[in-house]
Amino acid sequence: MSQRGKLFTISAPSGAGKTSLARALVERNENTVMSVSHTTRAQRAGEVHGQDYYFIDQPEFLSMVDDDIFLEYAQVYGNYYGTSRIAVEQQLEQGKNVLLDIDWQGAGHVREIMPSAVSISVLPPSIEELERRLRGRGSDSEQVIQSRMRQAMDEMAHCTDSDHIILNDDFNLALADLELILAGQSDKLRPLSLDLDTLLRAPRAG
Repeated sequence: MSQRGKLFTISAPSGAGKTSLARALVERNENTVMSVSHTTRAQRAGEVHGQDYYFIDQPEFLSMVDDDIFLEYAQVYGNYYGTSRIAVEQQLEQGKNVLLDIDWQGAGHVREIMPSAVSISVLPPSIEELERRLRGRGSDSEQVIQSRMRQAMDEMAHCTDSDHIILNDDFNLALADLELILAGQSDKLRPLSLDLDTLLRAPRAG
């Protein structure tokens, strides 16, 4: 019988590079998988059902809520997102390490239900760099950017709730830190080279 896998939650403000880091971590570690969430939002071009998300309608989602299917769920911009507890448990029992890409609130819910979960927060090197990355996408309106920046400040304010904080100032170094956490070698992590109070109080344009 294979050894039970470990559950990890990874949270970060939009633009911090969390998703790219998580995908790279999975690619480099064959025993690690990303949990695929259920969502009621519309499927976008290029997205694959069952790979990016499980795309379902709202009545089906709410029925799953009533049946206590989800480990955690949330409503974001009018759409629901949820993590199937059954799917996660199956992967863990198969010996897979499971990554949940969720916000700080979702991570908190997971910790309550599965206290053994390891929580990770990913931070940008500065507020200015975060805003530069968001603007560099070139696809969001000024209103959306400002909304994402407010959400980012809220997300980062809860980073100390996590078991580990990773600074994504250098992608390869941040990825190496994640691999150390995955391997249970968090004592070898880089020291956090920024002051959290300064980061969270940093002024920004706009």
